[in-house]
Amino acid sequence: MATMTIEELAASLLPGQPVAGLDLGTKTIGLAVSDLGRRFSSPRPVLKRLKFTKDAELLLAWADKEKVAAFIIGLPINMDGSSGPRVQATRAFVRSMSDKTEIPFVFWDERLSTVAAERALLEMDVSRAKRAERIDSAAASFILQGALDRLVSLERAASEDEA
Repeated sequence: MATMTIEELAASLLPGQPVAGLDLGTKTIGLAVSDLGRRFSSPRPVLKRLKFTKDAELLLAWADKEKVAAFIIGLPINMDGSSGPRVQATRAFVRSMSDKTEIPFVFWDERLSTVAAERALLEMDVSRAKRAERIDSAAASFILQGALDRLVSLERAASEDEA
């Protein structure tokens, strides 16, 4: 299973299954994971990128340890809505990962996620050096939180439809 929509994910998740957020960069992969109730996102240490095979191995080992049911991966769409080379690289990464895992991926518009993460770290008075090492995981957490908020709204809509 390669990709699904956030709506398909909402319908397939079981209670207590955490989901992960990924911010795919050229040098690192920012990581975040949800709580078991899928309400809150917490950043995790970044994975330093090596070669794809090693990246996949490390990512899947981390996902296994965290018992991740799905990956929410930031899709770096341009501000005008067009797709650039980073979108193509992200889609290629997910295609390659789908050969290695059954864990589904959900693409999530990550426009301004790094800006928001940077702003949050600045507001917390994090030093420039610390910001540089935390920015990718903070962005992954921001991406994941957006998806978690959408999952909550889908759950509410589903329960209202049942009532």
